[in-house]
Amino acid sequence: MARYDYDLITIGAGSGGVRASRLAGRFGARVAVVEELRVGGTCVLRGCVPKKLLVYGSHFREEVADMAGYGWSVEGVSHDWGAMIAAKDKELDRLHGIYMNLLNGAGNTVLDGRGVVVDPHTVEVEGKRYTSERILIATGGWPSLPDVPGIEHAITSNEALDLPQRPERVAIVGSGFIAVEFAGIFNSFGSETHLIYRADKVLRGFDEDMRIALTGELKKKGLHQHPETLPTRIEKGADCYLVHLSDGEVLEVDAVMYATGRSPNTKGIGLESVGVELADNGAVKVDEWSRSSVLSIWAIGDVTDRIQLTPVALAEGQAFAETEFNNNPIRPDHDDVPSAVFSQPPIGTVGLSEAAAAKKYGALDIYVSGFRPMKYTMTENSERGLMKLVVDRASQRVVGAHMLGVDAPEIIQGVAIAVRMGATKRDFDRTIGIHPTAAEEFVTMREKRPDPENVAAAE
Repeated sequence: MARYDYDLITIGAGSGGVRASRLAGRFGARVAVVEELRVGGTCVLRGCVPKKLLVYGSHFREEVADMAGYGWSVEGVSHDWGAMIAAKDKELDRLHGIYMNLLNGAGNTVLDGRGVVVDPHTVEVEGKRYTSERILIATGGWPSLPDVPGIEHAITSNEALDLPQRPERVAIVGSGFIAVEFAGIFNSFGSETHLIYRADKVLRGFDEDMRIALTGELKKKGLHQHPETLPTRIEKGADCYLVHLSDGEVLEVDAVMYATGRSPNTKGIGLESVGVELADNGAVKVDEWSRSSVLSIWAIGDVTDRIQLTPVALAEGQAFAETEFNNNPIRPDHDDVPSAVFSQPPIGTVGLSEAAAAKKYGALDIYVSGFRPMKYTMTENSERGLMKLVVDRASQRVVGAHMLGVDAPEIIQGVAIAVRMGATKRDFDRTIGIHPTAAEEFVTMREKRPDPENVAAAE
């Protein structure tokens, strides 16, 4: 008789939890997956996928305007927000079904309800207890809201994706990727959009040149930015919300959205009571194998607060399953992880920012190229792009690649392979470009940017 009901119980059926569970099942493990909301998780149901669908939809307004430069004439164009949301929901239902099929196809048992860890080998779900040799925590993160008077009137990205109608005026608080992505969505659909943030420019933590360039492009697109400012209180008016800002300005808007951070989803699931060590922000502390301080409990994805990206959670889930159930020890690799911001224009990035590279390597060679996309040369669209390579001067290895502009995420995915492989600037230079494309700029940049100290000396 088996000692436990299952070999693995996974709490959380997002991308990471599903990947780990279905692979473990294919490797012969008896697996149960616990989910209290809906199989699919943040990325599929409340994040990456629905958000990018709305990003795609929002692009058409600008593209219709650009059409005139190519001789097209369109009249009577209108948009039905409700129809778009319904189409988005239909697609999410399809993806949810795919995730359910993946779990069922791997022989996994899906348990509906909130999973609570009772002891190192027991999970309680809706009053019933199940035992397992291993427990995997994959509960992800959840939007966090600050303690601001009137915060009960605010929404988060969760609710923003399901609004029954588009707000004509919206205030978005935050400057991270979620904030700038939703600001771009609402602004491009025609809403009067205000972006309120504490920093001096958007996307803190990203390469400074990318931050400067995107901040400028958002301004050109008519998005109202309120840097170095925060709401002090939110009031419900007769037919709007009043957002009082720290600089004394009061905004009248139809919706207030906060995108000021996400917290690891560990509250109320029993981890501390069984000895799992948590960080100050609630994240599960894990070792290089994703193992917690309790030997029978592991954690992957956003709940560990390592790198909050879906592909990272997938890689961590696969490494866990291979290690524990396929006798193939793999540690997840968190170096040179490419990422994207689906702002308007979008950003793609891999490797180190210039500031981070300077701290690690010292002397750098920096190559920067600004350009107007060819797509816009016959239009009134003034959007510009920017590409940047960060090179370790001693080894000439490209340690960072960054791009702002049309198709940046698609282009950086390919560049990321070269960066991961340790390509040098000479490797880039020896590669023939594809003309005419924006991507060829990465292999045609020859002029180094002067060192700041040399510029200062010349002045």
